Amino acid sequence: MKLGKVSLTILGLTFFIMSCGNDDDNGNNTVPDRDRAEVYAEDIVEIETYLQTHFYNYEDFDFGNPYSLANDSFEIVFDTIEGVNSGKTPLIDQVTSKQVTDSEGQEYTLYYLNIREGQGNEVHFIDKAYVSYKGSKTDGDVFDSAVTPISFNLTTVATLSGVVQGFRDSLIEFKTSDSFTDNGDGTLTYHNHGIGATFIPSGLGYFSTSLTEIPSYTPIIFRFNVIDNTIMDHDADGIPSFMEDLNSDGDTFDNDSDEDSGADFIDNDDDNDDTLTKDEVEVKAYEEDLSMMPFMSRADAQTFFNDNAATDEHFISIDFNEGGTYTLNTIILTDSNNDGTPDYLDESISE
Repeated sequence: MKLGKVSLTILGLTFFIMSCGNDDDNGNNTVPDRDRAEVYAEDIVEIETYLQTHFYNYEDFDFGNPYSLANDSFEIVFDTIEGVNSGKTPLIDQVTSKQVTDSEGQEYTLYYLNIREGQGNEVHFIDKAYVSYKGSKTDGDVFDSAVTPISFNLTTVATLSGVVQGFRDSLIEFKTSDSFTDNGDGTLTYHNHGIGATFIPSGLGYFSTSLTEIPSYTPIIFRFNVIDNTIMDHDADGIPSFMEDLNSDGDTFDNDSDEDSGADFIDNDDDNDDTLTKDEVEVKAYEEDLSMMPFMSRADAQTFFNDNAATDEHFISIDFNEGGTYTLNTIILTDSNNDGTPDYLDESISE
């Protein structure tokens, strides 16, 4: 069972249950979901207790040189603070928290462990991400894992086969690897990728859905390596979908610039001026000699670009190629009349 399939199944089951609940004539006695705030109050106690009583194998990680080759193969192991481990530093003193709100308006504290952020590309909330991971409950039982990286759409939308929100909202705090070594035996070793874990209340996970491995209302834990990402362009208009979240709220569906009932990220004419968006922007790809590269990582590349680019040109990603070259991918949001609104959102400008 893989995480993507679990998520899609759960979303499908949720829709089915909701549909049954709204049918007054079917004669079924469905059990209503528990109150989300009540469940969260229980979940956060369980999660924080776990964080206070467990530690991870931080002594096996070289924090003095976090992006060393040795750390590339680091695997997180959790254990209980007791006996010979009674002096270990608890997870609660090492995790970071962020506030997250679900689609029902319930607010949560989401804890995640950032062991190494990663030196590759930024992972956006609507990208496709390639990760290796291990999912477990707080009792240590593992319900899912993938040693070889597999891909997930990070959207939480059912029709786009998304993942649970807590997993998505944690992965976007990390960056991808920036290179790999072919081991010659059909396997790859990835370098400088993000390494972390997340502790997810059930409301940001599977909530009321009961699976064979995961009972209803169960907090879950994921340990993961963030290997790579694909920047999605759902409407093939040249603008990455993450850039069409104009109000930066992590929800692309509430951005409809031309008010035609089609969200910008699935609308190939965002200002409804009968000129396709892809004809009002300019996608660029600069291939350069790696030996001339004035930076040492993708993060440095983005900083360098941001410091030197024209105001209407935006960094998207950087790719390292075989043969000693790299490609810098950018997009120019042309503003022909210099009014501060790019042409693709300005219905007064058309070609």
